[in-house]
Amino acid sequence: MTGYYDLILGLIPLSLIGVTGALSVLGVSITAAVPLAASIPVALIGHALFVNSPVDDTQSPTETVDASSSASFEPAD
Repeated sequence: MTGYYDLILGLIPLSLIGVTGALSVLGVSITAAVPLAASIPVALIGHALFVNSPVDDTQSPTETVDASSSASFEPAD
């Protein structure tokens, strides 16, 4: 199943190449088209990192720690 981050990883090069090509067809020089087109992948990366950030699933621990296991700890010094 394709997830959100898989789509983002696919859209990064596609948007950079596609928008650069579209801008160059419209008459923008390639040296100006690449930085302008790079703003779209930067926005995609920013959205993936800060707006829809990857987080670990937090689950409560199912196994409790015995008091006897912590009593067996001996400091090194």
